[in-house]
Amino acid sequence: MHGAHDAAHGHSHPVEDYAARKHPEFVVLDIGEDLGALIIHTDPELHGVEIEISPDGQDAKRSHKQVLERSADGRAQFTAVFDGLRGGRYTLWLEGNARHRGVAVESGRVAELTWGKQ
Repeated sequence: MHGAHDAAHGHSHPVEDYAARKHPEFVVLDIGEDLGALIIHTDPELHGVEIEISPDGQDAKRSHKQVLERSADGRAQFTAVFDGLRGGRYTLWLEGNARHRGVAVESGRVAELTWGKQ
């Protein structure tokens, strides 16, 4: 028997958790003249966790991405990908706590950062 939520939306099976599946598809980044991107590589323990980002000095202006499992060179990688970021410095948040401040993102470039839940 399906719950009212399933019946109301016409689902005959449970909705798949987006983060639970592997993501073999390519990531298309919105970068260019004024926009850059940041890829955060994490430990597998952060799979499915949301990482937040805010421009430096604007802690309340946060957006978030989930850490997803992707494949690179045949190996599992756990990443959160932020694109469409204005060039500047950013603060990264985990579970409501500022983890890194002053992370630089350059327009037209992809920055990368490696960290885990410490």
